Amino acid sequence: LMDLPQLTEDQPAHRPLMAAHALPWPGEMAVFRSPSTDGFELLTTFGSRARIGALVTDFFAGPTSRFDLGNALMIDLLTGTLESVTDLTLFGGANALAIESAPGTWEIVQAGAAELLAPGRYRLTRLLRGQRGTEGAIESIVEHRDANAEQLNINEINTGVMALGVGQLKAWLPQINNNNAQGEYYLTDLIAVARAHDFSVKSIQPISANEVQGINDRVQLAELERAHQGQLARELMLAGTTLADPARFDQRGELVAGVDNYIDINCVFSGNVTIGSGVTIGANCIISDSTIADGVEIKANSVIESAVLGECCSVGPFARLRPGTVLGKHAKVGNFVETKKARVGEGSKINHLSYIGDAELGDHVNVGAGTITCNYDGANKYLTQIGNEVFIGSNSTLIAPVEIGDGGFVAAGTTLTKNVSDAELAVGRAKQRNIAGWQRPIKKED
Repeated sequence: LMDLPQLTEDQPAHRPLMAAHALPWPGEMAVFRSPSTDGFELLTTFGSRARIGALVTDFFAGPTSRFDLGNALMIDLLTGTLESVTDLTLFGGANALAIESAPGTWEIVQAGAAELLAPGRYRLTRLLRGQRGTEGAIESIVEHRDANAEQLNINEINTGVMALGVGQLKAWLPQINNNNAQGEYYLTDLIAVARAHDFSVKSIQPISANEVQGINDRVQLAELERAHQGQLARELMLAGTTLADPARFDQRGELVAGVDNYIDINCVFSGNVTIGSGVTIGANCIISDSTIADGVEIKANSVIESAVLGECCSVGPFARLRPGTVLGKHAKVGNFVETKKARVGEGSKINHLSYIGDAELGDHVNVGAGTITCNYDGANKYLTQIGNEVFIGSNSTLIAPVEIGDGGFVAAGTTLTKNVSDAELAVGRAKQRNIAGWQRPIKKED
């Protein structure tokens, strides 16, 4: 007799199941029933024998709602055979076995892989546990000092995580007592209280011990953080990104990446970051809440915050893209350049030592070294607008609000305060004077 749930939707509920076996099989077996020791009536007949066997080794607790890949089920079948099946066939109900534990409870287990070791002996793996609601109920959690010999043999422990309703908690907490070896009140006694009220208590098994590891000091905190980062690094590499050293990678948010990317050491990703394919990121970069298109190269020691980088851009080294920066295709932001709320057009270049803030640059603009946009007057921010194919000479100061038309040319060293029309040359620097006979200052003697 087997106390099992409904195995099929059309099967009546709360009906005991029976299996029969005999060697040799008589051809048919009858089952009679009676509420007493006489007056038996025919209940049913068996036209064929069931496949019945015995466990060869202990069968330990395992995860439900997913494949149990850590346990193997070793059985001896009295008659019949088993064979491996595909996952699709398994999900259809194939290779289902009812396993009776020592306390007399039953679990329905399905096996995807069946390996014949000897006549009648099989090793079953790729298991689906606790099928059809047979994952089992926990009766109680017992402290190690209070456990008896039989309880100490149970290969399942409590990690201290429980989930239950607030109303149940309020009702059951007063029922906990301190009748134990320590004379303490154990919150885990709620399990026995719940079972006394006919509530089902079920366990969930972690994939890794790291999921339930306790943290008591900063050393353990750091160890678990590295374990978590190692898992994220592994997932990223399996998805197609190369990490120079997985141990020196930090993901502190959501990172979505394409394929064939390369990330060097000590890079930190925070917030929501999206990376395309064929992207190269140099060492020591910090990237947060940004979108990076295909083919982008980010050189070492660059910081990118809330920015959007178009295809095949080049950034760095030592560049800082602040929030609101948008780079068009093939744009270049070089070393020691800072941008903020700047839209940089396709193919435009800000190669080095510049600050571009609150600015709109067209396509194929060249910004010389040392150029800054003076966007703040101490009270308000103003916009600098630069057209297409504009050349800004080195060491130029663009005092916003100001506009430069398409093809405009700003001479090096210019302090620009007025708008520049299309194709005009702007020169805004003091006239040079060369003074003959000038005497260099001489230091006073002590």
